[in-house]
Amino acid sequence: MVFGLLALTVAAFYSGAASWVSFVEHPARSRLDERAQLEAWKASSVRGTVMQASLAVLGIVLGGVAWYFTGDLRWLVGALVLLVIRPYALVAIVPVDKALMAISPSEAGPASRALLDRWGRLHAVRTALGLVAMAIFLWATIA
Repeated sequence: MVFGLLALTVAAFYSGAASWVSFVEHPARSRLDERAQLEAWKASSVRGTVMQASLAVLGIVLGGVAWYFTGDLRWLVGALVLLVIRPYALVAIVPVDKALMAISPSEAGPASRALLDRWGRLHAVRTALGLVAMAIFLWATIA
């Protein structure tokens, strides 16, 4: 089923991007001084959000279409896992994003570092959800 393979591919792109941020970009950024850390986060945040949100929406749609055509609930479950990311982000991550965006790089310090550490932990949940959705889509593809 082409829609299922596309859903899996998009979920893999989403998971890959989220994993990159969680396991590479954010830990590397955390080694910088507070000002540089905040500036680097701000530079990547908007672009990363747009890319990940677009991939999540596309994965939701493709998973839903695959479920519609196959009747296999795994496609729907995978799509719903991707869907959960949005309310999770709105409730947990967006307030931290807004707080970080409100801090001027010249005001960066221990408080901004603590917020960025929190953001990293919250983003790791988003990464885990993406990986779960990808695994469900993979299961639906091979079984």
